[in-house]
Amino acid sequence: MDFSIVYHEDYVAPLPDNHRFPMAKFALLRDLLLKDGIVKPKDIYTPELPSPEDIGLVHNSDYIKGYCEGTLEYRVQRRIGLPWSEALARRTCIAVGGTILTAQLALQQGCACNTAGGTHHAFPNYGSGFCIFNDIAIACKVLLEKGLVKKILIVDLDVHQGDGTAYIFQDDSRVFTFSMHCEANFPGKKQQSDFDIPLPVGMDDDGYLQILAKHLPDLLSQVKPDLVFYDAGIDTHVGDRLGKLSLTDWGIYRRERMVLSTCLAAGYPVATVIGGGYSKNMSSLVYLHSLLYRAAKEVNC
Repeated sequence: MDFSIVYHEDYVAPLPDNHRFPMAKFALLRDLLLKDGIVKPKDIYTPELPSPEDIGLVHNSDYIKGYCEGTLEYRVQRRIGLPWSEALARRTCIAVGGTILTAQLALQQGCACNTAGGTHHAFPNYGSGFCIFNDIAIACKVLLEKGLVKKILIVDLDVHQGDGTAYIFQDDSRVFTFSMHCEANFPGKKQQSDFDIPLPVGMDDDGYLQILAKHLPDLLSQVKPDLVFYDAGIDTHVGDRLGKLSLTDWGIYRRERMVLSTCLAAGYPVATVIGGGYSKNMSSLVYLHSLLYRAAKEVNC
């Protein structure tokens, strides 16, 4: 069964060679999904730039203006970890538009996958950890403001805690934040999600999947969301240079199947973003990201 993905050519923006955040992976991921028949060209949707008002539902106007115009103070820009450029600023905004579109498609079709997104370290007035604007948080606010949903569950399985997202929704009962992450990893200062599961360094497939299987069905029953946002970071992989967990390729595939099948079997639509992944081997990195879409096809998203 075919399902929709979201991609834009501007997802790839130039960065210095050997930067830890590999922009080339976004186009390579799209190409691999087409090559392997996971999606067809007709299943690829192109996002538009979000309005400043949409981004302003989460972020401070001075921060938005300063980033988009390249006038942020050095210390604020340095905390992001990415060198500013006009191309990167446009890419940042179009990726937010991609996550908004992905959420809208998921509500219509049951499941949709962005080929970018998951910038969960961005706070209202600053960026951090390669995250500039918090795309999931913005998309949640847009859907809520438009009355398209009343309750959202964020399932954040990136290896790093979704601290920006947790902070943004700490007083908003309409969005339930769940983060399962490596305890001894970035960020040093964790925020309080609605439900956090810190994991020990080196946890393997079986331990990880047992914990997830224990909690995910109960979360769905408790929250009863109109939409699930799934941040499918692959920096949980044993070969990731920023990860500290020990999931294998097969473990990550089983995780993706578990999340998608559990949500869809219970009748909850799922919008996915790719989250983090920092392997030095580009082909391996792209393949690991593709496991989300392979699982989506297998569970008939």
